[in-house]
Amino acid sequence: MSDAPEALLRSERAVLLLLAAVQFVNIVDFMMVMPLGPDFARDLGIDTAKLGVIGGAYTASAAVAGVLGSTVLDRFDRRTALMVANIGLAFGTLMGAFATDLNSLLAARVLAGFFGGPATAVAYAIVTDLIPIARRGRAMGMIMGAFSIASVLGVPAGLELARFGGWRTPFVVLAAAGLLVAVVGRVLLPSLRGHLQRVGPALDMAALFSRPVVIGALILNLLGHLARFSIIPFISPFVLINMGLPRSELGVLYMVGGVSSLITLRVMGPLVDRLGVSRVFAAGSLGVVLTTGVAFVPEPGWLPPLALFPLFMASTSAANVAQQTLCTAVPGPAERARYQSAQSALQHMGAALGASIGTAILSSDPENGGSLIGMPILAMFSMTICMLLPPLAVWVKTSLAAQPEPLRPVGG
Repeated sequence: MSDAPEALLRSERAVLLLLAAVQFVNIVDFMMVMPLGPDFARDLGIDTAKLGVIGGAYTASAAVAGVLGSTVLDRFDRRTALMVANIGLAFGTLMGAFATDLNSLLAARVLAGFFGGPATAVAYAIVTDLIPIARRGRAMGMIMGAFSIASVLGVPAGLELARFGGWRTPFVVLAAAGLLVAVVGRVLLPSLRGHLQRVGPALDMAALFSRPVVIGALILNLLGHLARFSIIPFISPFVLINMGLPRSELGVLYMVGGVSSLITLRVMGPLVDRLGVSRVFAAGSLGVVLTTGVAFVPEPGWLPPLALFPLFMASTSAANVAQQTLCTAVPGPAERARYQSAQSALQHMGAALGASIGTAILSSDPENGGSLIGMPILAMFSMTICMLLPPLAVWVKTSLAAQPEPLRPVGG
């Protein structure tokens, strides 16, 4: 049973589109900084091997916000929490447009991440409130399709805006989009306070985070993002500098990758509901391992950029939709926002750790145009972590089925 009003259930698709828009703005905000890295690195005098620090600043801040949010988000109306998070994200993004050096850019990204993390957590909590577990794979595929659309439209558009208006322009445009989404959300969403009516053990923080299945699901999210984001922040400089992709084709690369991801999510969302999360997650993880291996371990890699990126995005999307569908079944109704906030914290912490590890392993060669040195080592690290994930996902799924009835989530 959903705890949402009947009127809201009748407009379920409209609400999912709104939440997808929230995710779109949030993901573009995070994603576009990485491909824009070579542009602002040149303008602000930043070493390309240290671009992971900028991505890590956002994710580390989002992780801290997630920890804080896990203690308070379930105490507020979901609509109010979502609006505040989106306004804060828009302001932090706008501040990025006024950066004058590495430190001021880092400060802007920290502010954006502090609100971006809770925005994602609340959006997923709303999805979990509204959609029964039997249809949640399809719903999660729709929400996570924002990642693909961000790659197809958002990031390429940002790259083109940067080409013609300078790298600061995408920050201004995206901040305006974030404010628009906040206003639309305030108008479209009714008050969502059903979770505030729940009482009992589910409201106990210690009871939630002491359950082994909760700990296992959080570790799954931490390791998944650690594996992927040790590679993702460096794809743009790697394909531009090491692989020689022209800057004018970078937008096309992200567009093709996004189309691949979008198709994958459209297919894999329903397949998760039919085949189960374990099979889809294992297939996606295997795809990530194979793509990373053939692209980055040999030098030069066996895949050209326009083959590498779509395969990587498709595999990552398949693994993500299965993982997120599994993890939405972990918390009970009154725990969802705080669990999702904690999950968001661990995801961003994993991404920050991955970016930091990548920055520590990689170096740039000034004699070869700043090309990155050390990608094979970094790729093997990422592949090793990735191979640990499917068995952990199976354990989480098995543990959910074995939970005592009072601890099982609604629909679980």
